[in-house]
Amino acid sequence: MKADVLVVGSGIAGCAAALAAAREEADVLVVTKATEPEDAASDWAQGGIAVTQSAPAEFAADIRRASDGTADPEAVETLVSESRAVVEDVLLDTLGVEFDAAGDGDAGDPDSGDAAGTDTAGTDAADFDLAREAGHSSRRILHVNASTGAHVLRPFLQHLSARDGVRIVEDAMALDLLTEEGTVRGATVLADGEVEPVFAGATVLATGGIGDCYARSTNPAGATGDGVAMAALAGATVSDMQYVQFHPTAYDPRTDPRADDDARPFLVSEAVRGEGAVLRDADGRRFMPDVHEDAELAPRDVVARAVSRARDRTGRVVLDVSDLDFRGEFPDLAAICDDRGIDLDAGVPVAPSEHFLCGGVAVDDRGRTSLSRLFAAGECARTGVHGANRLASTSLLEGLVWGVRAGETAADRGRGEAEAVEYAPPRDSDPALPDAFADTKFDRLGRTMDEFVGIERAPDGLGTARARLRRLKGEVDAYARTRVSRAVYELRNACVSSLLVARAAADAPSAGCHSLVDPDEREGGKRDEGGEESDDAGQGVTPSADD
Repeated sequence: MKADVLVVGSGIAGCAAALAAAREEADVLVVTKATEPEDAASDWAQGGIAVTQSAPAEFAADIRRASDGTADPEAVETLVSESRAVVEDVLLDTLGVEFDAAGDGDAGDPDSGDAAGTDTAGTDAADFDLAREAGHSSRRILHVNASTGAHVLRPFLQHLSARDGVRIVEDAMALDLLTEEGTVRGATVLADGEVEPVFAGATVLATGGIGDCYARSTNPAGATGDGVAMAALAGATVSDMQYVQFHPTAYDPRTDPRADDDARPFLVSEAVRGEGAVLRDADGRRFMPDVHEDAELAPRDVVARAVSRARDRTGRVVLDVSDLDFRGEFPDLAAICDDRGIDLDAGVPVAPSEHFLCGGVAVDDRGRTSLSRLFAAGECARTGVHGANRLASTSLLEGLVWGVRAGETAADRGRGEAEAVEYAPPRDSDPALPDAFADTKFDRLGRTMDEFVGIERAPDGLGTARARLRRLKGEVDAYARTRVSRAVYELRNACVSSLLVARAAADAPSAGCHSLVDPDEREGGKRDEGGEESDDAGQGVTPSADD
């Protein structure tokens, strides 16, 4: 199989890359593990999309402040300066996304694709109900209720499915990149039980994050770091892998006396705190004003650490929604809480949960990686925008901006350039492994990452993590050499990505969501949350596949 541009992944970054490449008249093939929109993290996004209003310098300053001073200024400028144009072009004019209008909370049906009544005049504050979230100094976030991702991704996929020049192969996994003398020529793809090479003039990785590396994550299942691992194993530079963001308010069934045994965590949008919800410990005390001057609207890394410490100190933290019209402002979230039997009068029990990888495959302002003809966009890419900590409601925007840029450049590079190259197909000579094999290994992986590479990390603990992860990866590699299955390759990718996180964390100073602590310090209480800019926090690494 051949294509001018191969896109791996079907979240907002992958869709944006595919659209942009198709607009440049490239033949586009999208390969995705997903079979439904909700298989992608973009579909789960609640808050919205931050868009520059009348003060772009203020927006840029908020991004840099949230990043603990480590964001790349040029990347931030690219994001801020292009935000309005790309949102208006792709989301409003092309897809007809019906963001909540000023004075109108009716979100509509995310699956309908009905753009009737959409005001495509622009993204001005007068037209839309703009939200504010933690770290933002003003209201600038376009949203659809508290389920923005679904209202963006589903019409996006419908549009691409109907567009000439775009083919989408679902329930298929890219296994490894095809390379020839440092140039990426496509990927091997597992689909319908068979491995087939896909030769491409250019390849765009848009595979999402690493949620499955942790026991608790807000990501959908299947977020196994595929793009990061494939790129690293092919020799591409990865960067900032130590910066794993934890969302401070994921529902915590472990501390909810009314939760069923099989209850699962879910994200409680930061927009809820933006509208006035507050965090209280088990003693009923509101603790965030003692931690940061912005209280509940402090940057995510600050709030996540504070919630974690309050839980350790008192046993429980709840999000108190009594001072806002929670059901009126967030009907989707209220319905989820009702389905779980959560007592809103008592507050929503919350705990931090792995949420977003700020680092990844190092790219430039066009999504180009260190390998020729290989591009990356979205969560698997390190653009430099987020630095050490991501500002709320910038992930969809980053995926959109860099997806479009990568798709345009990939089309220019890859159009008419797909060439077949020699490759060695993976061996599949041994019997398939039982399902419990991968489940058991993922459990070990998640427990190791949660314990030693979580919100706060100790140097000795990171050493322990690296040793355990190397052993685990060695076990997985032994099986992967003679077996081809999605589960085995996802496990391999998760182990590679986890090792990259642990190694980067051991080598980098504290900044943003990477917090190195002395074990005794954590017992003592409050860490200095001011932070200083690190000179080497953004340095790239070309990793060894063994560590």
